[in-house]
Amino acid sequence: MSYVLTLIANPDKQQISPKEIIAHIKGADPRCLSEGEAYDVEITDVINLTALQETLPHVDLIFQSTSLRKKKLLIADMDSTIVTGETLDDLAEFAGLKDQVAEITTRAMNGEIPFREALRERVAMLKGLSEEFLLEAMKMVHLTNGAKELVATMKANGAYCALVSGGFTFFTSRVADQVGFDFNAGNNMEILEGTLTGNVIDPIVTKDSKLTYLKSLSQDQGFTTDEAVAVGDGANDLPMILEAGLGIAYHAKPSVIAKAKHNVQNGNLTALLYAQGYKKSEFAS
Repeated sequence: MSYVLTLIANPDKQQISPKEIIAHIKGADPRCLSEGEAYDVEITDVINLTALQETLPHVDLIFQSTSLRKKKLLIADMDSTIVTGETLDDLAEFAGLKDQVAEITTRAMNGEIPFREALRERVAMLKGLSEEFLLEAMKMVHLTNGAKELVATMKANGAYCALVSGGFTFFTSRVADQVGFDFNAGNNMEILEGTLTGNVIDPIVTKDSKLTYLKSLSQDQGFTTDEAVAVGDGANDLPMILEAGLGIAYHAKPSVIAKAKHNVQNGNLTALLYAQGYKKSEFAS
C-alpha cells in the first residue's frame, strides 16, 4: 500500500516551500498542488508525524493511503465550519443573550455537556423573540474561505455534497443554496403567530444523527463511508469524522483535535481539496 503526506499552509501567508519540506523529510520529492501553499509527498518509509508537526506548527499535515483518495461524498457541519460563526449565538444577540448562549454553545461543542440538552436550553432562552430576527441573524452569516470552491470542485468531479447541522433548517437551507450543497438537514424551532416559543421540534439532529446521515447518504449514492470526506469542528461532529474515509477536524475544539486523525488548523476549507490531491488549478469556482 502506498501513502501520501499532504502539507498545507495558510494561503494568506504562503509559508511553505519545497526546500523547507526536503529539509524536514528525508528523500522527499514534493509535488506542488499550490505554490507556497500545498504539496504532496509520497511516503515509502516510516515517518514520525508527531515530531514533524512539532517542527512545522504552521503547516497542516494530512497522512493517508493513496487508495480511494478522491472522495464521492462530502458531509459537512455548518456552524464554525462552512460558515464562520455560530448562527444560534448570532440569533441570541437580538435577545440580548449572546454571551450566555455562546458560553453554552462552547461547552457543548467541546463535549462538556450533552448537545441535546444544551440545544433545548439555548432555544428556551429565546422564547418570545420575533421570527423576523431570523432574517436579521442570517445577514450576519458569513461563509468560510474556501467553502464555495470546496463544494463546486467536488460536485464538478461527480461528488454528492451534504450539509448536516445541529443548527436550524432556516439557516442550513439558505447556506446550502448559497454554497451549492445537494442536500441539507438541521433542526426546527417551533414558531407560533410569528414568535419563537422556545421549543425545538423533534427529532433533534445529534452526533448520532450525523453519523447516520453519513452512512445512509453513502449507501444511497452506492458507495462506502471510506469514499466520503467529513468535516466539522465540534464534539457532535466527531462520530462522522471518525467514520469517514477522510475525516477532518476543522479549526476544531480541543477535545475534537485530540481524537481526530486529521486536523486542519492553518488552512481554509480548500485544504480538503488538497488532501484529496486536487491542484489549485483544478478548483471550480
